[in-house]
Amino acid sequence: MIILLFFTGHWFGSLFFQTFFQHRYASHRMFTTSKFWERVFYLFAYLFEGASFLNPRAYALMHREHHAFSDTEKDPHSPHFFTDVYQMMKHTIKTFGDYVKRTKDPEAKFPGHYPEWPIVDRIGSSILSRLLFGAAYTAFYIFFAPYWWLFLLLPIHFMMGPIHGAIVNWCGHKYGYRNFDNKDKSKNTTPFDFLMLGELFQNNHHKHPNSANFGKRWFEIDPVYPVMKLMHWIGIITIRKAY
Repeated sequence: MIILLFFTGHWFGSLFFQTFFQHRYASHRMFTTSKFWERVFYLFAYLFEGASFLNPRAYALMHREHHAFSDTEKDPHSPHFFTDVYQMMKHTIKTFGDYVKRTKDPEAKFPGHYPEWPIVDRIGSSILSRLLFGAAYTAFYIFFAPYWWLFLLLPIHFMMGPIHGAIVNWCGHKYGYRNFDNKDKSKNTTPFDFLMLGELFQNNHHKHPNSANFGKRWFEIDPVYPVMKLMHWIGIITIRKAY
């Protein structure tokens, strides 16, 4: 039971900060916040994402490319230009790595307005940090896993961020229904997206990329939006009006 609780906590903790911090804040600036809270969110993103920490600058640049060139040959991770999800992940990881190492220059319209914390970015993207988190996950399983087959979950811990991205980018542009004609292939994979915390409402998101609420119909519930509304209400963040 403790292993399943740990896995679930890591899955949703990592996913929450990816969608809340790297996606909704770094990429789209759906809300504003103080420098203090930005640094708090930065640290929590690093701690919860752990071995697969996603550099916010690199994430924002690649994601802005995705919106600008959605489902075209210039899209960094459209499933319609790869034979399978593994090839798409391989290309995505390379593009992301180029932005982390700054060996690729983004188009002039993409940079800016994303958080940067060089020391955390260097540590979080380092091989040593990823290995230490991986060792910590493994040690936890050694102490608490009652059955050998539970160790099969460890690779998911190691690659949590890329796995989340692969699910969203592959499924969200191939399977489901459409509320809007966005001139791309984005879809809402499921009307009840609790597993991916609203990220699979891709059709809605591509229609309203600056809206903090990914759900648009009465039955489409974005689990992260009420959390953001609470943070807005108590003054931690200020949700920007969508345009």
